[in-house]
Amino acid sequence: MTFRPGTVTSRTWQRRRALSAAVLLAVTGAVALAGCGDDDGDATGSKAAASSTGSASASGAGTDKRVLWVGDSIAGVEAPPLGAALKASGAAFKDDSSDGGGTVVEGGRMSRALARSTWKRLRADLASFHPDVLAYQITTYDWGTPAQQRASYRKLAKTAEEAGADLVLVSAPPYKIDDFYAPHADAIKSAPAAARAVAKSGAGNVHFLDASKLWGTDGGADRAQRSSDGIHSCQQGSAAFATWFVERLGKLYGFAPAGPGVWAKGAWVEDRGYAELGCG
Repeated sequence: MTFRPGTVTSRTWQRRRALSAAVLLAVTGAVALAGCGDDDGDATGSKAAASSTGSASASGAGTDKRVLWVGDSIAGVEAPPLGAALKASGAAFKDDSSDGGGTVVEGGRMSRALARSTWKRLRADLASFHPDVLAYQITTYDWGTPAQQRASYRKLAKTAEEAGADLVLVSAPPYKIDDFYAPHADAIKSAPAAARAVAKSGAGNVHFLDASKLWGTDGGADRAQRSSDGIHSCQQGSAAFATWFVERLGKLYGFAPAGPGVWAKGAWVEDRGYAELGCG
């Protein structure tokens, strides 16, 4: 196709190229920073899997894994590049994230109502999509006591196992605790520890990944790569997460992920979700 200066097609192509270049630059810096001092200690419950599949990863083999991605709207804006990265690596991907929900934690009245919706949708997608990996990013709505959080994550692990899938729990990025989240600050803080405890409990199909290795712990820092709302990520941050997360899946399941240069130039950079966040 020939692009002519001044046409909509040309402008769209130029915009996508500029966004892709910015994404690649951000991914390189963020992942390099995440790798500093990273001894794979972020993967809890995964030592046996990592050691048994390391040779396959080193061989450069792709994967035929099927990954179901579950979480809230933070996970939702991470989904476009995550899907692109996984598909480029040979995997199948389904985004099961939810705006204003996505939690599986059955805690207080509001979280229970949200969880009912999540569980209903999740069971249907487990039955239809048949994932090998159920990946759950801790949501901003995982409100409950630590005991309620652990019970809910154990239920999720059992549900995944019954469907023939592993469960990969990943902590959320740091984000702005505004007036809406402030009453639930304790639950937000305790959720990653609860997820880690479930992964450590001996369930062979459960793994926990600590995303603070990528984002840090300060939602206001540049490293956290939050958008102007202080909660979600733009294309660059979402792509950095996709790179980091898929690399860790590769270590767990013995495949070499496609590099960002393969998938970062896709149409996903213009997903309307980023425009709604005011991303460039």
